[in-house]
Amino acid sequence: MNPLSDEKIRASWHANAEPWTAAVREQQIVSRRLVTDHAIMEAVLSFAPGSVLDIGCGEGWLTRALTHECIAGTGLDAVAELIEQARQAAPSGAACDYHVMSYEQIAVGAWQQPADAVVCNFALLGKESVEGVFAAMHWLLHPDGHLLVQTLHPRVACGDRPSEEGWREGSWAGFSADFRDPAPWYFRTMESWHRLFVQHGLRLIEQREPLHPETGQPASVIFMAVWSD
Repeated sequence: MNPLSDEKIRASWHANAEPWTAAVREQQIVSRRLVTDHAIMEAVLSFAPGSVLDIGCGEGWLTRALTHECIAGTGLDAVAELIEQARQAAPSGAACDYHVMSYEQIAVGAWQQPADAVVCNFALLGKESVEGVFAAMHWLLHPDGHLLVQTLHPRVACGDRPSEEGWREGSWAGFSADFRDPAPWYFRTMESWHRLFVQHGLRLIEQREPLHPETGQPASVIFMAVWSD
């Protein structure tokens, strides 16, 4: 297996499903607790969707949170262990469901129930897999729907390295010792993110850059897009 690849990302998340679930539910990740969880919720609610498709839903926190706002949610994730955690935590009778599905399956049309909003919350880490998800938006997103992507801010995530698109080594720095085999990720510049939307017939209508209250730096960037006219 190529040490920097979409396949390596999946292998890492399979290995780290349990500690990741604990980290999310125990609010161990400071940036999420202080900024980014609220930021994506606020962005989704600004469009008042009736239904949301959460791609790369992990242990399902976002879909669960949206049910409290009377929004029907569906979570898709390639990691069966995370989907099982999501199903177990789903409130009884809530309008949310979860399915094991890889990005490759999504790309070839395995999911064809479009939603009012598609959300990818820190879930677009690869290269070909991400491009496949964007290509699948035609059967994932209603014609008048919204695509929301929250991801690492390129300016901050770049660190001291040149701002050049390409694969980067992963790290669990700042996480507990329970984590192992960090996933690589594909760095995109702001320009290449914008290009990804345009290439797939989507038009950015807003870009939010929520600030970390302690560092004053962007904790993330949230892209919000609709179909081009």
